Amino acid sequence: MTCLTDKMTESGENDLFEMDSMSVTEYLQDDTEIQIGIVEEVVYFQEFLPTYETIPEGTLVPKAEKAEFNDQPDSLFFNDGVRRVDFVLVYEDEDKKDIDKSHIFHQRKCRFNVPSKEDVCPNERYLLYEEWAHPKSFYKMQPLDLIRKYYGEKIGIYFAWLGFYTVMLALAAIVGLGCFIYGYKTQETSTWSMEVCDPMIGGNIVMCPQCDKECTYWRLNSTCDSSKKLCIFDNFGTLVFAVFMAIWVTLFLELWKRYQAELEYEWDTVEFLEQEEQPRPEFEAKCTHERINPVTQVKEKVPFTACGRCVRVSIGIGTVMFWILLILASVVAIIVYRLAVFFSFSARLRADLKELEPFKEYVTPQMATSVTASIISFVVIMILNIVYERVAIWITDFELPRTKTEYENSLTLKMFLFQFVNYYSSCFYIAFAKGKVVGYPGQPVYLLGKYRNEECDPGGCLIELTTQLTVIMGGKAIWNNIQEVLMPWVKNLIFRYCTRVGSEKIIPRWEQDYQLQPLGKLGLFYEYLEMVIQFGFVTLFVASFPLAPVLALVNNLFEIRVDAWKITTQFRRIVPEKAQDIGAWQPILQGIAILAVATNAMIIAFTSDMIPRLVYYWSFSVYPYGDQSNHTMEGYINNTLSVFDIKDFSIDSRPRNTPYWLNNITTCRYRDFRYPPGHHREYQYSIYYWHVVAAKMAFIIVVEHIVYLTKFILAYVIPDVPYAVKEQIKREKYLTQVILHEANLKLVTKRLRPVTDKVLEYTVDTEVDLH
Repeated sequence: MTCLTDKMTESGENDLFEMDSMSVTEYLQDDTEIQIGIVEEVVYFQEFLPTYETIPEGTLVPKAEKAEFNDQPDSLFFNDGVRRVDFVLVYEDEDKKDIDKSHIFHQRKCRFNVPSKEDVCPNERYLLYEEWAHPKSFYKMQPLDLIRKYYGEKIGIYFAWLGFYTVMLALAAIVGLGCFIYGYKTQETSTWSMEVCDPMIGGNIVMCPQCDKECTYWRLNSTCDSSKKLCIFDNFGTLVFAVFMAIWVTLFLELWKRYQAELEYEWDTVEFLEQEEQPRPEFEAKCTHERINPVTQVKEKVPFTACGRCVRVSIGIGTVMFWILLILASVVAIIVYRLAVFFSFSARLRADLKELEPFKEYVTPQMATSVTASIISFVVIMILNIVYERVAIWITDFELPRTKTEYENSLTLKMFLFQFVNYYSSCFYIAFAKGKVVGYPGQPVYLLGKYRNEECDPGGCLIELTTQLTVIMGGKAIWNNIQEVLMPWVKNLIFRYCTRVGSEKIIPRWEQDYQLQPLGKLGLFYEYLEMVIQFGFVTLFVASFPLAPVLALVNNLFEIRVDAWKITTQFRRIVPEKAQDIGAWQPILQGIAILAVATNAMIIAFTSDMIPRLVYYWSFSVYPYGDQSNHTMEGYINNTLSVFDIKDFSIDSRPRNTPYWLNNITTCRYRDFRYPPGHHREYQYSIYYWHVVAAKMAFIIVVEHIVYLTKFILAYVIPDVPYAVKEQIKREKYLTQVILHEANLKLVTKRLRPVTDKVLEYTVDTEVDLH
């Protein structure tokens, strides 16, 4: 052992390079028990891959070549040109001839609609088009292994996640559709809806004006159709479905972790470490400051000092906050629009629609205001998205992240935070703010001292939230498909028309493919962002719209094939990249899942009319508050509408015109729980109001704790990595240790053989001399 140490000391670094250059296969070429081979279908780290030509033993390995950037000798970075070519060629067998390798390189660049003429050399892009992207293959499972082999793990993991998400949506869509059918079947038999539509009950209830001066009195049964529509979404099935979706989202995330772990093992990315990622050229090009690396304790170049980094991050945070405030300002503008337009529609809508008799009874001021405001809100959302997208990219470039992964994570956080506020702010307003602070007819609450706060429909604001979700989800799906399909196709068509030539032989096929649209470094980012925003709509507000999973399922079935067609036929093939998981999107999905429990509980408690109905059924329909002998919903409408004396209207609020049928009526009704006029606490909140508030708070606390406990139990019971995968990983680590041990033994034996021979010769000579 001492001889071996001395020999290694004398040889120095050359022996270490020789050891690294020798292939492990050569060490074990005589071993019949343990064999090492590189599977062609598996992607390995570049550091562990063999080079294209095997390096003979004893050859000194040169250091990595360096190149200047922007004519600045201090800005040096690795020239990856040779490594990238080697990365492509190393997928193939080293024993193949040069002519075979050139065929392999060209077949990877073949066009999607041209089959290969060589049976042994298939056109992978053509296979993907035929078996995956073609519309006739919509019913087939995705060829994930082929996608990963051709486009890399990063593209493959996205389509694996999208396919898994779509499969899980099928279960949620079935339950949501059942909930919708239940509500549709029971809308005619709902007691409170029947009371609204009954001419003897709803027809005799005169409602107070909902705006100042221009609005007039109206009968409750004029909202009969909207009350029936509300029954479709506001029923006890919605409560069950909301709890189900809270459990579904937990199962989805936990089962996805298991499936992702299986893919990591199959695609050999279990030990993929992000710290091995090379710095971005944009980062290295601006490295002018020195610092001591906290890990290696070696001097290194960085683009800015700690103070400079703090300034850059602060500017980025300030810019993001400014744009979020801009979104909130746009929401306030939409609210002002709703107030002003409702005032106008209440005064003139009925008169303007007198010629459209079939639609006159359905188009109410509330509905017209809600639909137009939703459309305008959607347009504003799209415009702000386009502008902020460029701002977010500029901010991220200014921050100068070190690696591509850090760049994508920083941009993901900025874009999602903005998109979250942009898409969901109007929905949060309708769900939790509209109609909550309106006062009462004699003393209404004004916004900005001028606009009277809008009230909800007598049935609640849930139907308006449903309308908002439908417009945004539907409009977003249509707009995204136009952007993803039509725009690249038109650009390619125009480019081919402008650069067309007489014969196809003049331009090779690989060059024709190069003329396709580039996917861009953020192409996959927008796909994730689109699906995560949809995931938020499906989970955050599902209590108000049980059909959201159905719409998402239909959209995703098209989305998978549209993305496949787009990436196969309209875009160049990108450089394959490794990826272990979906990155920063995983914690974002988990955050949405946690927030969804609270939002759905609050929608049921504060937006829907379920809790007031339950309070009335169990407490106020019977003695001592009610006159019924048994628990019933009869009399619910009359009990939940407060009474107001029309003589108490202020001068600014009193309606100018009164309908012809308003004779000898001294009171009107409004939606609230207040004492009637003449009571010693008139127009103050009644005992019913405090019962309802207590029930809402109790409902939120109980439901949240039960659901969160269930989520915690499911997350604990379901392991993130399947047991079989864990055992296989342990097995591979064990075999790796055995192989390395055997290789080291063979290497040591080979190194010690000359020494042993000399010792034996010396021993033999000594024995001969002694004799």
